[in-house]
Amino acid sequence: MTSSLPLVFSVTSGKGGVGKTNISVNLALALTKMGKRVVILDADLGLANVDVILGLAPKLNLFHLFAEGMTLEKILCDTPYGFRILPAASGVSDMVNLNTGQKLDLLEAMDYLEGGIDHLIVDTGAGINDNVLYFNIAASERLVVLTTEPTSLTDAYALIKVLKLKHGVDRFRVLVNMARDEKGAKEIFTKLYKACDHFLSGVSLDFVGFIPQDAAVRKAVIAQTPFTHLTPDCPASLAIGRAATKITGWKVTAKADGNIKFFWKKLLFQEQSVA
Repeated sequence: MTSSLPLVFSVTSGKGGVGKTNISVNLALALTKMGKRVVILDADLGLANVDVILGLAPKLNLFHLFAEGMTLEKILCDTPYGFRILPAASGVSDMVNLNTGQKLDLLEAMDYLEGGIDHLIVDTGAGINDNVLYFNIAASERLVVLTTEPTSLTDAYALIKVLKLKHGVDRFRVLVNMARDEKGAKEIFTKLYKACDHFLSGVSLDFVGFIPQDAAVRKAVIAQTPFTHLTPDCPASLAIGRAATKITGWKVTAKADGNIKFFWKKLLFQEQSVA
C-alpha cells in the first residue's frame, strides 16, 4: 500500500569532501523544476553549510528550535530557486549529538511539513557518528554518495555496515560523484556491491547514476549558486536531472522498518488501519 506521505531521503556519505551537500542542493532544484515541493533539512547540525552553498544568511536555524522552542514555520527559509531549507547551526558544539528528547522534538516539529511537501531531502553529516546514523534510519531511503577514491569506497562501506548490523537498515541507493566516466563510476559501484554481498547478507544496493567531473561545478560553488541553475546544460546538470527523474519513481510505503521515522505518527496510523 502506498501513502500520501512525503518521500524522505537522506543524502549521506562515509567520508567528507565527496560533494554531498552540493548534490542535495542541486537535486532539490532539479526536483523543484519537475513541479515537486521540496525542503532540504541541513542535518549536519554542528557544521552546517547548505545555506553557505546557496549564498544565504538565515537569521534562525534548528538551534533555535531546540534552545528557544522556535517553531519550524519560523525557521523555514525560502531560497531564490523555489525550494526551502531548514538551516542548521555552524560551530555550535551542543548540536553535534542530539539527545533522545531533542530527536523526538524534531520529529514532532516535522509534522508541520507533512501536507505541504513532496520531498524532504536530509543532508546528513559524513561518517558514522550518532547524528548521521539517526538521520539515516529516520529516512525512508538513503542515497549514499561516494567518489572513485579508495578511501571514499571504504568509508561508504563502513557506513552501510553500521546501519545494517546495528540498525537493520538493508536498502541503499548509490550515486557516484566526480567520476571521469560511466565506466569508472560503475567499477566503484561494483566494488561496493561485491563487498556488501560478501560480508553483509541481505543488503540491497541500487545504482542511481553518476555525476561526471565538470569544471562548471567548481565555478558554481565559488559563485554560491546551484550549478543546475548557473549552467543547466552542462554534463553535471544533465546527470543530476537523470538522477532526479529516478528519485521521482521511488515510492513511500505505509509500512515502517522498525526504526522511528519522519512523520512516524501517520505511518503508525496507516499501519494500524491496514492491519
